[in-house]
Amino acid sequence: MVESLAAGVEWRPPEATAPGFAPLHRRGRLLGHVRHQGADEEADTAAAIAAWRQDRPAHLPGWLRRPLADAEAMLAASRRMMEALLEGAPLEALLDAPDVAARLQGDSQGGLQGGLQDGGTARFALVAASDEEHDAQAIGKAWFDAETGDGVAEDLWCKASWLSFHEADASLRFRFSFGMEGFEDVAADPGRELLAGELAARVFPESRLLTGHAPTRALARELAGGQPAFVERIIYFNAPEGGAQFHHDVERGHDGVIYAQLTGRTFWLACDKQALMDEIAAFVADAPDARWNELRALTRDRAALAALMNEADHEPVEALVDREPAFIGRMVERGHAFWLEPGDALLLPQRDLEHCVWHTVFCLDDEPGEALSFAIRAL
Repeated sequence: MVESLAAGVEWRPPEATAPGFAPLHRRGRLLGHVRHQGADEEADTAAAIAAWRQDRPAHLPGWLRRPLADAEAMLAASRRMMEALLEGAPLEALLDAPDVAARLQGDSQGGLQGGLQDGGTARFALVAASDEEHDAQAIGKAWFDAETGDGVAEDLWCKASWLSFHEADASLRFRFSFGMEGFEDVAADPGRELLAGELAARVFPESRLLTGHAPTRALARELAGGQPAFVERIIYFNAPEGGAQFHHDVERGHDGVIYAQLTGRTFWLACDKQALMDEIAAFVADAPDARWNELRALTRDRAALAALMNEADHEPVEALVDREPAFIGRMVERGHAFWLEPGDALLLPQRDLEHCVWHTVFCLDDEPGEALSFAIRAL
């Protein structure tokens, strides 16, 4: 039996069940079992800033625990929205519900605190909806115009999508942005980025647990190196059998991502791309299994491996990092594991394609949990 202990997490392989261990299920596969060992220490912002500057992830245990204590009603409303979507309600109908519509038309609270949006007097109008037939994972997309003191900003949107095609995985996300998805240089239009973020706060007011949190605003300023904003916002509902597979979040003009767990528990593997390539190379070098022959050959040319990981289709890598239990065990043993409880946050720096934190997420509960994932950028 292989056991490992790192970052407060103990791991066991799929065949080794034990009381108190949570199974790591994803897309119909059992990839091991994990247990959280002991209580986390207080969040260390100095250490988190140092890790960010070294392209390493940083866990902030209990970061939002205090503001989260007063958010029960908001979180319950968002859960009802998620459940209605699962039951087949059109996205645009949920966004046109009286409580949401009132927030879209009314002034938001709090003002422009610390250079972060979620304030002002913009009014949002739902102008169109699409079922996004070209995107098999899409549930629906709603388009908005924003009326501001400077005029009207167009083509803001909220898109709901499944995280996978697996029938047992109900994981979904609400993403807020603008313009042509996948083609727009979003960083080049900070005005609409800010408005898309404000749109997210009107639909999901729990966004302000993060953006209205004074320690988060101070930390974001330090990380961004200037006046910061939270943009390209995603509200996640990670469900059993789901959670994102290994990926990065590099976007031109963005410094990285802050993820905040609001309800439920998640298990993460996260490390810089360079460290991940080192772990891949070491694992396949020690594993005689012929399954890894192609990947073993790739690791002899680091530039080729790095280039493959940047491709949308990187199946030789994906087969190992997303579906091999022994590799997950190695990553835990090597200290790349994180266990997030409600109120915890995780920082994921994203400097560029070669120096960015790759990460993968597992739901640890029997029902979906809500989380915020916001990009940080300097204005």
